[in-house]
Amino acid sequence: MTDPEKKTLRVALLGCGTVGREVVRLIESQSDDLTARVGAELQIAGIAVRRGGRDRGVDPALLTTDAHGLAVRDDIDLVVEVVGGIEPARSWLVDALKAGKSVVSANKALLAEDGATLQEAAAAGGADLYYEAAVAGAIPILRPLRESLHGDRITRITGIVNGTTNYILSSMDSTGAGFNEALDEATELGYAEADPTADVEGFDAAAKAAILASLAFHTRVTAADVHREGITEVTAADVASARAMGCTVKLLCIAERHTDADGGESVSVRVHPAMLPRTHPLASVGDAFNAVFVEADAAGQLMFYGRGAGGAPTASAVLGDLVAVARNRLAGARATPESPYADLRIRPMAEARTRYHISLDVSDKAGVLAEVAAAFARQDVSISTVRQEGRGDDATLVAVTHTATDAALAATVEALRELPIVRNVVSVMRVEGGESK
Repeated sequence: MTDPEKKTLRVALLGCGTVGREVVRLIESQSDDLTARVGAELQIAGIAVRRGGRDRGVDPALLTTDAHGLAVRDDIDLVVEVVGGIEPARSWLVDALKAGKSVVSANKALLAEDGATLQEAAAAGGADLYYEAAVAGAIPILRPLRESLHGDRITRITGIVNGTTNYILSSMDSTGAGFNEALDEATELGYAEADPTADVEGFDAAAKAAILASLAFHTRVTAADVHREGITEVTAADVASARAMGCTVKLLCIAERHTDADGGESVSVRVHPAMLPRTHPLASVGDAFNAVFVEADAAGQLMFYGRGAGGAPTASAVLGDLVAVARNRLAGARATPESPYADLRIRPMAEARTRYHISLDVSDKAGVLAEVAAAFARQDVSISTVRQEGRGDDATLVAVTHTATDAALAATVEALRELPIVRNVVSVMRVEGGESK
């Protein structure tokens, strides 16, 4: 434990990319203010990088390629990790935490896959583990879930937590562009990586959804528990159909608390594109911004909005956590750790309930609507609205259902594909908001 009289806290920084350099800049440029807030100077004692010999815009004397050695060094008080990935970051942080060094991490993939191991290491070492920067950049959402709303019962979280996909879908909505065209634009503007798979296939959002659900429902949720679908199959026609319904298409992460038939509770966590009414607060979140919409019994509806990525916003969240763990260190205290006491059942996607928008390429002849409606009815899926677009070979039937389970909808789609009058199931998209579950 650090001597309470010590007036300097030494920080090990693991990673010196875009976020790491911003962390260094903020610590150096705000040194006096940070000292006043913490009660001690925050001093960067070393910066771990993968390869040496490059000019990174920081003091080269601080650089080392021995990240593990730096993280567990005796003179280090606090560790900041902005490297990402599972290994070797997990080993570095586990050993640092067990050695009693509090950790601030922005590593959503690691926290979503194996946050339990980090929490156990923190408990063993009597250290703090903070990770506000792992979800939604500068937006303060994890600490409100962990602290401000800890006395409330959260029922649902709906979020736009990936800026790349939100930019792409917003562009498709505003310009009528297709997915590939919008992705190219996002790449040119720097919103999309050279390999955008983690974003457009929903892996990034799924990791964040797992972290949000774990805190909100006091249940350990991993990325493997999250149903994940990306946006690569969203077409300009889907977006146009949504617009005709007064909706927009967003990639949503949705975490819900449910009451089971036996009176117990369970949670479902999913990431997928969905049509969202333009009257919903999340519908107006455009460009590369993020937003998280929280619903709780006592607090009601809460909205958290801001920039969800980028060096400066993410570094801002890192510094907020760094100040918190530094204060705890000086006080000889430890923050309240995660509390997975509820240990609720994780529902499979088949049990998830929502509405659906189904577009069918059908034969234009008498009795089509009756046959289609019968296929829905056999699976106990109720149709809310139906409309036919075009005639002859261009006839398209669009149906929007009432709330149904994912399993029932999947069975309905399979039944529709077997109907002679249905030439193709063109698209199936969930519709969120606007109807009680």
